[in-house]
Amino acid sequence: MATQHLQSLELAAQGDWDGAHQIIQVYDDNLACLVHGYLHRIEGDNGNAAYWYQRAGRSLPANSLHEEFDQLYTLAKQI
Repeated sequence: MATQHLQSLELAAQGDWDGAHQIIQVYDDNLACLVHGYLHRIEGDNGNAAYWYQRAGRSLPANSLHEEFDQLYTLAKQI
């Protein structure tokens, strides 16, 4: 499944929010929830983002989107 996480993040990096969201929204593991939350941060919907981060047991992060991308991408590569 890490392939889908990476694909979603790569599409997000290319500016394809819809494609990234379409891939990740069908999964509900912790990393998928984090990626989903990250995508909603990109969108500017912090309420929805907070919901997805909470589902993964985390709070809405205060780091930059770039920092969050790097952290999530590293996690996805480790799975």
